[in-house]
Amino acid sequence: MSRLLFTNCRILLEAELIEQAFLFINNGKIESFGKMSELPTFHSPLQVLELSQEHTIVPGFIDVHIHGAGGADTMDSTPDALTTMASVLPSEGTTAFLATTITQEKQKINQALQNVALYREQHNTPGKAEVIGVHLEGPFINEKRAGAQPPSDIIHPDVLLFQEWQLISGGAIKLVTLAPEKEKGLELVKYLSETGVIASIGHSDATYYEVEEAVQAGASQVTHLFNGMRGLHHREPGVAGAALLLDELKVEMIADGIHVRPEMIKLALQAKGMDGMLLITDSMRAKCLKNGEYDLGGQNVTVKDDKATLADGTLAGSILKMRDSILNMMDFTGISLQQAVQLASSNPAKQLNIFDRKGSIDIGKDADIVVLDQYFHVKHTFCRGVKAYEREVNQQ
Repeated sequence: MSRLLFTNCRILLEAELIEQAFLFINNGKIESFGKMSELPTFHSPLQVLELSQEHTIVPGFIDVHIHGAGGADTMDSTPDALTTMASVLPSEGTTAFLATTITQEKQKINQALQNVALYREQHNTPGKAEVIGVHLEGPFINEKRAGAQPPSDIIHPDVLLFQEWQLISGGAIKLVTLAPEKEKGLELVKYLSETGVIASIGHSDATYYEVEEAVQAGASQVTHLFNGMRGLHHREPGVAGAALLLDELKVEMIADGIHVRPEMIKLALQAKGMDGMLLITDSMRAKCLKNGEYDLGGQNVTVKDDKATLADGTLAGSILKMRDSILNMMDFTGISLQQAVQLASSNPAKQLNIFDRKGSIDIGKDADIVVLDQYFHVKHTFCRGVKAYEREVNQQ
């Protein structure tokens, strides 16, 4: 592993911004940082990356809900597909992600999970975004709120089947989206909570009372707030109302201005506070590609004007990039860069219980580093201390 020194930049910490700063990476970890005036003398050979006060180092973004990018999808079930995703994502500042499945027949999910287990064992190397696990989205959901999830493959929650899948994945499943109101839904929520897996309410038609029951059973998150769920009504708050009111629930947000209006995003942030929201992309394979026809879970998806839809107009994931999500949040809600980065980095790391090694700039943590320029473009991305992306000089 190389030794790398960043100089003359700004560094965004959790609680402060250091001007005229240095940051030193050794063996893939953050070893030291501080003011340039405190820069120690390094005797061993090292690589120096001279930056400027136009450059801000921020922690890498963590996407807990992403199906695909660059023409690849988790359900392709090949090492090449995950490699493509992991290689493309650093261009938007994402340095770690949960490979997200979709509702399919059992055998296809088996294959996707086996592939993730193989990839994490053999290919999950520094220099590209780390696959930190799996987000199992479906098939334990409600057909009434299927959205772009294929209804024909939806099944009831099943603890034994989940145990089988967790074994196949090598213990990689960290997050499960499910409808707790379905038969044996609360049983699965309780099992997930007891085994350290996040139970996230999504594609659900639950009432407020049923969400309360799920929270008591251990549910701690809501999948893509406002999308694929019983909405807010003044006589039945539904999943959306419960998500806003119950402090135990963190909420995912697709901040593209398409899935949720900016005003509703602002309302959600005011209700949940800075610690209660995670930025996600929910992106599909068309991200980073041109308009056209693509596949999602065996369904044809049309991508046009930044929107991905099924034939009937149903939104089918997004082509949102995490860097754009951060800028949108700043625009929609008036929060600072520091606050927006919290939603994309430290909040996901804390929710996944990996904050000891990711999610902020701190000594001993993985060197998942993003260098932003004065326009918040991603200039460089380093994944576990190895360069994963460098922006071309004249790139738009």
